[in-house]
Amino acid sequence: MKKILIIGAASAIATETAICFAREGASLFLSDISESRLAATRDHIFAHYQIEIKYLPLDLTQFDQHQRLFDEAVGALDGLDSILIAHGTLPDQLKSQSSAEAVLREFTINCTSVISLLTIASNYFESKNEGCIAAISSVAGDRGRGSNYIYGSAKGAVSLFMQGLRSRFSRTNIKIITIKPGFVDTPMTSHLPKNFLFASAKAVGEGIYEAMSKGKEIAYTPSWWRLIMFFVKHIPESIFKKLKF
Repeated sequence: MKKILIIGAASAIATETAICFAREGASLFLSDISESRLAATRDHIFAHYQIEIKYLPLDLTQFDQHQRLFDEAVGALDGLDSILIAHGTLPDQLKSQSSAEAVLREFTINCTSVISLLTIASNYFESKNEGCIAAISSVAGDRGRGSNYIYGSAKGAVSLFMQGLRSRFSRTNIKIITIKPGFVDTPMTSHLPKNFLFASAKAVGEGIYEAMSKGKEIAYTPSWWRLIMFFVKHIPESIFKKLKF
């Protein structure tokens, strides 16, 4: 039976991933900033799958609480096999770019808090010489765009950090999985006009579950984003900086 810690568990994508693991009978430890949303997520999953579910509400900008979260998850489930780090925000680029404080706040949420948790998780699984560490980055981290470079650069830093972890653990049984969703129809993107590029939270959650189950190192979800980003990354800078997207 798998024992999984999911951080940012009340988000639409993480909830769908948790449901996939619940379906196979895994034990879950869930964490998110909102206790009411976290309890609702727990109740929703348990109504369909009577599995062991523990949870702890936590503001992840409180870095001194990260070790406590991990220790409580390990204690509650008597160990961990996997962790999914799925919390984050989608900042308003125009509002954020005019304030250094706002930019750093977004980096704290989307980058440094993730790196802190990745470090704690990697040290734990290193002691076991096995485990699965997955975190949600984004296709936005593959190249800096004028319309969302704050969010994109934070996610890009997470992707690069995880690439380093993969090298560190290349000769072990520890899997480091970078999840790179494209546009997803969730409450976080409710203000954006939708088009054919948007995937459902359910489809992305199932893609994350598959990536973690199979140990994929980098998982674009849906998978066709890999091809899209291949071309995006190879557009010459002189042309790319003039594109409005």
